[in-house]
Amino acid sequence: MSVLPGSSAFPSVTLASVQMAPRIGDKKGNIARSVELIEQAAAQGAKLIVLPELANTGYVFQSRSEAFELAESIPDGESTQAWAAVARRCNVYVVAGIAERVENRLYNCAVLVGPEGFIGTYRKLHLWGDEHLYFEAGDAGLPIFHTEIGRIGMVVCYDGWFPETYRLLATLGADIVAMPTNWVPMPGQPDSTQAMATTLAMANAHSNGLNIVCANRVGVERDQPFIGQSLIVGPQGWPLAGPASNTQEEILYAQINLKATRQARQLNAFNHVLRDRRDDLYDPMLGTGWPLPRH
Repeated sequence: MSVLPGSSAFPSVTLASVQMAPRIGDKKGNIARSVELIEQAAAQGAKLIVLPELANTGYVFQSRSEAFELAESIPDGESTQAWAAVARRCNVYVVAGIAERVENRLYNCAVLVGPEGFIGTYRKLHLWGDEHLYFEAGDAGLPIFHTEIGRIGMVVCYDGWFPETYRLLATLGADIVAMPTNWVPMPGQPDSTQAMATTLAMANAHSNGLNIVCANRVGVERDQPFIGQSLIVGPQGWPLAGPASNTQEEILYAQINLKATRQARQLNAFNHVLRDRRDDLYDPMLGTGWPLPRH
């Protein structure tokens, strides 16, 4: 069953955010653990399951050569193939973070697979810290993938600090944004407050009427701590699940409805978060040159 603009078929969909603890360089073990967690989420009725950034390799590379050796081609690499196989077997969609190798170039990516196999890739646009030593900045824009459960967009970690990414995804028609992430402690963050990353996810969900599924990791890798706090945010900006623990692996679940998602952009009788934009004063596509889509 396809969900098309104007269709009366708007199914409820269960989303899952998988918070796990990948081990650096242990690709075989990380893939096996991710498949186990995908199967657990599918058994609970999840239809879209999101894994962390670089879920198959770990994050803190010691050198570009290490990153290069752990990276894979997409879609024929072992990780994408394993995730595609479990997606087909469990009849689910999976978004997972992976390092993509294209000849001598590396990209920090998110890959989307589903019941029919490989669907598409997103290349991280905004690189964080030492990622600049290993990866190229994304060069393939912000693709939207039309699926039976709705229109899916992807971002990765630091992309979430840039409101333009979410605004463009919303304008392009996204219902759900999947965010594989590896959030780390931010300077000046008080221990008594939730992570800045969760606040940004809530704000961008509200401002654009989006469901955002943030899947972070936990643990310490080569002295770098990760802060967990994965969450699923609804289109009105409020958490539907989470934030999760700072330290433990867990899976969050939330049910959404596409009709309610699209209606949430209408704030009241007068205001709509996308239609109220002043495109007489600024470019609705933010200068990308992309055509304004028709929904």
